[in-house]
Amino acid sequence: MANRKIVVALGGNAILSKDASAQAQQQALRDTAKTLVAFIKQGDQLIISHGNGPQVGNLLLQQAAGSTEKNPPMPLDTAVAMTQGSIGYWLQNAMNEVLVENGLETEVATIVTQVEVSPDDPAFITPTKPIGPFYSKAECDLIKAAHPEQTFVEDAGRGYRRVVPSPRPIGVIEASVVNQLVSAGIVPITVGGGGVPVVRDNQRFVGREAVIDKDFASEKLAELVGADLLIILTAVDNVFVNFNQPDQKRLEAVSVAEMKDYIAQDQFAKGSMLPKVQAAIDFVESRPESSAVITSLENVGRFLEKGDGTIISMSPVPSQS
Repeated sequence: MANRKIVVALGGNAILSKDASAQAQQQALRDTAKTLVAFIKQGDQLIISHGNGPQVGNLLLQQAAGSTEKNPPMPLDTAVAMTQGSIGYWLQNAMNEVLVENGLETEVATIVTQVEVSPDDPAFITPTKPIGPFYSKAECDLIKAAHPEQTFVEDAGRGYRRVVPSPRPIGVIEASVVNQLVSAGIVPITVGGGGVPVVRDNQRFVGREAVIDKDFASEKLAELVGADLLIILTAVDNVFVNFNQPDQKRLEAVSVAEMKDYIAQDQFAKGSMLPKVQAAIDFVESRPESSAVITSLENVGRFLEKGDGTIISMSPVPSQS
């Protein structure tokens, strides 16, 4: 079925492998673009989102190493915006190259996107999202003395890391801009890294030191723009239950109710698969006629051809494979 409005959320492996150089990340994104162009070739309206975890961590390291009193490091919300810009620049260039190679005249544009969060979100009271490098106890004490507003925790015996809030998104400020671009036949790259976290202050929005989960931000965007499909790309072709056990089971067409049962059984790892499953459920519940897919970038071709992947809906239809 063509002409669907599809939000595709790219996982970190679509951008960065072991090589953090600009050249390596640009090449990874060009390979990613070759996969994503298949949606456009079949007539779908594509909206692309992406993570920025490694990139924003690297940027914070660079800022910490090179900052001085006269050249202070930028706050976290600004660092998120900076990586939205750099990754978007690479990705839109990669998409443009591949579109031209395929004889397509579609244009691509990056939006530096603000995502609204609640100032009363409990995440602001209990920061949990680790960012940046590991520090010794002595280094940590020095940083805390200089920045008493920052929170650090001991991380599995590896040292101390700064933790920041990870609030849930409640709105996407540029959602209407995204829809205008889609209506004009332009592919938007948006909510990069979960978006710049902002809170409403009367008629303005103010950035907050936080990191929003990319999958939850992508879900909120898909909901607000009225997407037909949310595709969350990760490192595996399917979601599994009893993962890595002798009786592990691949999930294919599955209902929201079944996924909620699996969550209750603690089947999905909190730091990796659980937020993707929760985001997929949130989207389908907000738009019951739609579906969400969790699969890998490498499996996109098989998904388009045969419906392979984990497809979550209110009333699932068996895959064609």
